[in-house]
Amino acid sequence: MFELNDEQNQFRENVRRFVERDIRPVARDMEQAGSYPEKIVDTMKDMGLFGMTVPTQFGGLGLDSVSLAVVFEEIARGWMGIAGILGSHSVGCRLVSMFGTDEQKHRYLPALATGERRTGLGLTEPDAGSDLQGISTRARKDGDHYIVTGRKSWITNARHADPLPVLVKTDPEANPRHRGMSVLLIDRDTPGFEVVRDLGKLGYKGPETCELVLDEARVPADRLLGGTEGHGLQQVLSALEIGRINVAARSVGVAQAALDAARAYARQRHAFGKPIGAFQAIQLKLANLATETQAARLLTWWAADRLDRGERADVETGMAKMFASEVALQSSLESMRIHGAYGYSTEYEVERLYRDAPLMAIGEGTNDILRMVIARGLESREQ
Repeated sequence: MFELNDEQNQFRENVRRFVERDIRPVARDMEQAGSYPEKIVDTMKDMGLFGMTVPTQFGGLGLDSVSLAVVFEEIARGWMGIAGILGSHSVGCRLVSMFGTDEQKHRYLPALATGERRTGLGLTEPDAGSDLQGISTRARKDGDHYIVTGRKSWITNARHADPLPVLVKTDPEANPRHRGMSVLLIDRDTPGFEVVRDLGKLGYKGPETCELVLDEARVPADRLLGGTEGHGLQQVLSALEIGRINVAARSVGVAQAALDAARAYARQRHAFGKPIGAFQAIQLKLANLATETQAARLLTWWAADRLDRGERADVETGMAKMFASEVALQSSLESMRIHGAYGYSTEYEVERLYRDAPLMAIGEGTNDILRMVIARGLESREQ
């Protein structure tokens, strides 16, 4: 897919106006102050953005994946942290939409669509990140409840998530291990469920990123996603495909912001009697930034379109996320170099882009893990 249709273009313009009006003017000050963007969140509720991955029958927008990518690119271009609030929520909604029982969908999706409820994804643990099968959080059946014990870390939206889908082991002795893994939808007021601390971060400021503890938390058995044990890992991996589109699109947004900042500074800054953008060395950098950003954008749209057509997309979403995040890293660094000393100053937004970019190479599967996913996917398709 190489062009947006009229509806997608109009949606893009609406989101862009929101970003220019409500996000860009306050992003630097709020990010530096560590302020939670309540007013921005309220506006996103009014726009229906919390319902992007919720089907229309439950009050959501039911967006196609390309439109979803457009939203995350535009918002991340203004402030990547805001995109994170929507990102984890959208993946959590996707999980419930794809795999929830009818009762679970009716219980949660209408309120999730409006933002009255918010959600996230509880996967990572202090000793288990890329190796999800190595998690230690346990859920033991006790009558009509599960007793859950464990610790989760690096959880975006942890203080707001209600429910939080949490990956657990319902059968620690299962072989292969993934057959003993399930997802529980844990309500915020569950006794034994506690957010214990916020984690300090280099960038990605705005949304909270927390560590939480489950201490003999009693979770009703009807909160088992899909109603059947042993499908948790497959459910999570399926939902993470849209998560990788989200991260790829955020990366494109950061890369575009870095390019925009570099172009503006190259016109403004003079040296030796003319704008630095007139020098070939700067022109070559700008040409590379523009080309790589557009390539990342088109790769992201292509992967998203494949998801929309219902085709297998693990390789494609992995490619998009891996490539786009590397472009974001390089673009933010090159933009900083074009800015010179001012690129290191908090008076310019490029230093924030430089701090935000590394997260995209880590989140939703590190790039090295995704290289293995891509290689194995290519092999399996040839057999």
